[in-house]
Amino acid sequence: MLNMLCMDLRRLFRSRSFKIILLVTAVLILMVSMMVAIVSDPETLDDMSTQGAEIDEIDRQMSEEIRSMPQLDLAHETLGGGFLLIITGIGVTIFVNSDFSSGFIKNTCCAQPRRIHYVLAKSLAAGVYSGIITLLGVALILIAPYLFGMHPLPNSIPDILQYLFWMWLPHWAFALMALALVLLTRSSTLGIILSLVAGGGLTAVLLGTLGKLLHWPPLERYLLASIVKGVYIPQSGITQAGVILACTIVWMVIYGLAGLLAMEKRDI
Repeated sequence: MLNMLCMDLRRLFRSRSFKIILLVTAVLILMVSMMVAIVSDPETLDDMSTQGAEIDEIDRQMSEEIRSMPQLDLAHETLGGGFLLIITGIGVTIFVNSDFSSGFIKNTCCAQPRRIHYVLAKSLAAGVYSGIITLLGVALILIAPYLFGMHPLPNSIPDILQYLFWMWLPHWAFALMALALVLLTRSSTLGIILSLVAGGGLTAVLLGTLGKLLHWPPLERYLLASIVKGVYIPQSGITQAGVILACTIVWMVIYGLAGLLAMEKRDI
């Protein structure tokens, strides 16, 4: 299994799709940070108002709130919406599906017939993949505001590292969802669609709406998109470590078993 993991990591770091994913992530985060800097600049609002745009007191209050946010508050306003979940899900889907589209999976399974080793190696590679995406996203979203003239209140290094760790865990679990879908369908289509839907929070919204109609408990809060949203609560700065850890482990087990069953039940 260790050899398979090393092989996967070498392929990952050399793959064009991985580099494109990193580039897209960086560009989008920089664009979002630039837009936030523009709308939070009082002089920009004044210029827009003189040019005929409708700028009311609510817009100015929002601009003031953005300028007074600490680093992690400002960062989580972007990352808490599931942006990195979507990027991670799509990236892992493309990476794993390349084994099937190229026929490389046949060579791998001939060299290592025990398919549990394949699933475990891919799960660990998905952890590395999600870790790199999370590290890049958090690092850029913390640094980018300073590049565009904003000066959010800095958080301590331990707080930033804690935020990074608790963000990484649900993203790893989400990567395993993408892995399981590829192993089940042998296609990237469903994985990409569900990455967009689930990562963006639409699944949580639909489940929450259905739960209210049927008087269910709030199950949507245990979905990974909701877990990511609750990693850092700007109003109180609370990190719900126990909930994050428990939900991450449960979803990892579910998706890991689903991927293993998919590999065992279908011929290569």
